[in-house]
Amino acid sequence: MSGPRRAPVVFILLILLALLAGCSARARAVSSDELAFEGQNYRVVRLDLRRHALTLHWREPASGQPFGSIETLRRWGEARGQRLLFAANAGIYDKQFAPLGLYVENGKALVPLNLAHGNPASGNFSLLPNGVFAVYPDGHAAVRTSADFKADGKPVQWASQSGPMLLIDGQLNPQFVGDSASLKWRSGVCARSPYEVVFAVSEAPVNFHTFGRLFRDKLGCRDALYLDGSISQMYVDDEGYAGAPAFMVKPYAGIFAVFATP
Repeated sequence: MSGPRRAPVVFILLILLALLAGCSARARAVSSDELAFEGQNYRVVRLDLRRHALTLHWREPASGQPFGSIETLRRWGEARGQRLLFAANAGIYDKQFAPLGLYVENGKALVPLNLAHGNPASGNFSLLPNGVFAVYPDGHAAVRTSADFKADGKPVQWASQSGPMLLIDGQLNPQFVGDSASLKWRSGVCARSPYEVVFAVSEAPVNFHTFGRLFRDKLGCRDALYLDGSISQMYVDDEGYAGAPAFMVKPYAGIFAVFATP
């Protein structure tokens, strides 16, 4: 008689375990939405840094070879029992496929802060002011102009310098022109609060002015940083890729990622 009595208990325990596993999976998932703004669609991912550990990856630690692509990074994590929940390309890089500005990975600065004032015609990085997106050792994040970041002088755990700044203290970058015909797929990032980070990528070409207003008027950001243009993509687990078409994508020098470890 002990067998029949035990069966319902075992069944209930299995149901509870399944429910807990489902809750755990949902807890690990990132918040991803498709938003419309002024006739264009954007993929927007919100991260709570108290729940999701945001990291930055350039080269495979053992071989020293650049990851280059989100898919390569995803397979690398999978081989180590880590599921890639989210990924996005980081800041602008040079012709040698190295970060053009500050790049800090796990507390180590691999490329120093770049305060050189170049010719804006040579690339978006020189469309001033540029800026830094950083995650600090205590887990909070911030977007600062490069000059303000240098003045702070605080150590960071992860950081990527790019440019231009989209928003500075709630104001659009004054270099932006409302009717600009420079239309590209664009990606960017802001920290709405110390522990809430928002990434966005356009699903079609847009200009800087429109993209900056997305962060200000739709996403509620005060400081936002442009990451890159026509090569930009984001990956979300169970949703796939958003942003530029695959044929536009080139190797990345730096990839933001959130992994879940079973």
